[in-house]
Amino acid sequence: MTTYAITVAILFVLFTGWYLVQEAARRFARRHPELGPAKEEGGGCAGGCCSCNLAGGCDSRPRH
Repeated sequence: MTTYAITVAILFVLFTGWYLVQEAARRFARRHPELGPAKEEGGGCAGGCCSCNLAGGCDSRPRH
């Protein structure tokens, strides 16, 4: 039972810590709008290619 309580406590601390980090990033983004919006977890795609949001994926062919 002690192991269960410790595990629940550790998970609670980790999730609370992650929430506080996200809030700090949002607060920083509000204070410094010149740096752009805060990147949310799962909220964007790297490299300007949003294959995660498109069913067909990226069109990597060069445009002429």
